[in-house]
Amino acid sequence: MADPKGFLSTPRREAPRRPVEERVRDWDEVYVPGGLLPIIEAQADRCMDCGIPFCHEACPLGNLIPEWNELVARDDWRAASERLHATNNFPEFTGRLCPAPCEAGCVLAINQPAVTIKNVEVAIADRAWDDGFVGAQPPERHSGRTVAVVGSGPAGLAAAQQLTRAGHTVAVYERDDLPGGLLRYGIPAFKMEKRHLDRRLDQLAKEGVRFRTSTEIGRDIGAAELRTRYDAVVLATGATAWRELDVPGRELAGIEQAMPYLTWANRTYENGRSPAREAPETPEPLSAAGKHVVIVGGGDTGADCLGTAVRERAASVTQLDIYDRPGDERDEDAEPWPTYPKLYRLSAAHEEAGELRTAPAADADARLFAASTLRFTGDAAGHVRELHLVEVDAARRPLPGTGRTLPADLVLLALGFHGPENRAGGLIEQLELGLDDRGRLARDAAFATDVPGVFVAGDAGRGASLVVWAIAEGRAAAAAVDRWLTGRTRLPEPIGAHDRPMAV
Repeated sequence: MADPKGFLSTPRREAPRRPVEERVRDWDEVYVPGGLLPIIEAQADRCMDCGIPFCHEACPLGNLIPEWNELVARDDWRAASERLHATNNFPEFTGRLCPAPCEAGCVLAINQPAVTIKNVEVAIADRAWDDGFVGAQPPERHSGRTVAVVGSGPAGLAAAQQLTRAGHTVAVYERDDLPGGLLRYGIPAFKMEKRHLDRRLDQLAKEGVRFRTSTEIGRDIGAAELRTRYDAVVLATGATAWRELDVPGRELAGIEQAMPYLTWANRTYENGRSPAREAPETPEPLSAAGKHVVIVGGGDTGADCLGTAVRERAASVTQLDIYDRPGDERDEDAEPWPTYPKLYRLSAAHEEAGELRTAPAADADARLFAASTLRFTGDAAGHVRELHLVEVDAARRPLPGTGRTLPADLVLLALGFHGPENRAGGLIEQLELGLDDRGRLARDAAFATDVPGVFVAGDAGRGASLVVWAIAEGRAAAAAVDRWLTGRTRLPEPIGAHDRPMAV
């Protein structure tokens, strides 16, 4: 380590956020531009370089965290970038979007605040781009083998880049008009500006990856035809089949799934018009502007909806979470170190909603905990106007006398996802792929399906997970494909298809 007493002398400091009143008026990232540079070397110096770095085990990519922490502390950014990119294709994605299980596994976290691993990671990635340390790495020779990757989210992009660098010719098929998957249209720009995605896509294109957008496999191109065209196929379609809420009144207009809402907002931003500043003359049905909004679901997707609705100038925004409010400290009996604990966390969106008081009927951060939706009621035109809820105990049983009603002109269901879309006559049916008991694409330990030459990477096989797991899946699946095509591989295999996060 650079300073053996750094963790004793330097307190944890995180990236500073812009003032709420400023940042909710635009779609730029919430953090102060350049705010990390004055503090990040000292923060990296807090790393103990402990003998057994559990941050490695907590990270499915196996990121070499103590190594690049020390290099940042010594102001060697080029070497830090090399060590970071040795295990992670897209550290600027994980540094912005990952909830940092590595920090939960930091040895310092046993009895004091962990190293700001996530902030160090994103600082290295941004510095690498600014200083020209990142460039295209086309293969020296081509193998003559071809691979189709279906889906351009983080798993698909990681698999495509690894296979291209191994010498194979790779085409990525994306059903949307632009590549990126949920990174493009699911993640709001205030969490990750799209320029970070675009420059990685440009890097992949320069390395030889070919992108085929506005093309849905199973509709525009038959699955059998795709198998005929390519030597191998990687399915990285994600887990986009959302969960439903089966309560009375669900059929009312104005009750929408969260992802179409986020997609609409991101498309509006992508087209150069901010939903917060330039609302169309004809109100969009998915717009939250001027409406009382209720978000059902307490996860990250719900928080993304919250931040988006705040920027659209909703009349009010409330988020319902069926679980009790988590504690502020780790429960060592239920979730011992180094597992990732369920804690009360204040995202940027919750900070904004709390400061702006978007939900007068809710707690300080716009969330109502231990709240279960009973039914919806609407007006004579069949549009939702009220959400009826009740408080529940830890077993989700209603508590007598706790019923209440919230005004609701727009309800967004953010209840999570249970597997890939399985439409009649679609890709899964055409390939006759099997599903496991949770609706995920079945695969063996080598990421392979029962169909020869067809592999599965990412949430389609794992279920909804974190961006860091998606990238690890893409890298590991690429190694499996390379081995299947050539009989051996030198590509890294950070995880197995059936590996899971550390748990009790």
